[in-house]
Amino acid sequence: MTGGHHWPVYAITLSTTPHAELRPLEPWHADEFLAHMDRARASVDPWIPWAARSTDLGSARATLQSYADKQAADTARLHGIWLDNTLVGGVMFVRFDARAGNCEIGVWTEPAGSGHGLVTAAARLLVEYAVVERGMRRVEWVTTPHNNRSRAAAQRLGMRLDGVLRSEYLHNGVRHDSEVWSLLAEEWSATSS
Repeated sequence: MTGGHHWPVYAITLSTTPHAELRPLEPWHADEFLAHMDRARASVDPWIPWAARSTDLGSARATLQSYADKQAADTARLHGIWLDNTLVGGVMFVRFDARAGNCEIGVWTEPAGSGHGLVTAAARLLVEYAVVERGMRRVEWVTTPHNNRSRAAAQRLGMRLDGVLRSEYLHNGVRHDSEVWSLLAEEWSATSS
């Protein structure tokens, strides 16, 4: 990554897989994003709220535009993971509060992107950027007790379970618990040195 508070415009190669890249996911990717969501929706809909809302070109573009607007305001960011030049997943700052020094990372992948270590490698880049480049003090990860892959990724990043928010959100008419995991800046510095 380059200096300053912006992600580089060029692709960042993920060392885990030679043909994988992490790039900003922007409104002009709407066609590709929609095709990806069509492949991923069934597996990510319970965890990523905008998966069910991105069902045509207009709504896919609106999702990407909302994150572009949030990135311009420095409150969120969205990045795609490409494997062999196909969008297969992504990572995001769901929430980014530079003033308070807190942020939340979210991740998703379609089946073709699973099992390659891509999400963990990409999330590491986001944590590194947040803590080292931007001075964040706390990085959060919110998942459900039933999302074992997400929980395992949080653990691989060195996060600790803070607690469970019981019956915290409604999805398809059913209330679900949320787990809050976190990593503090000093913990990241200790593990990454």
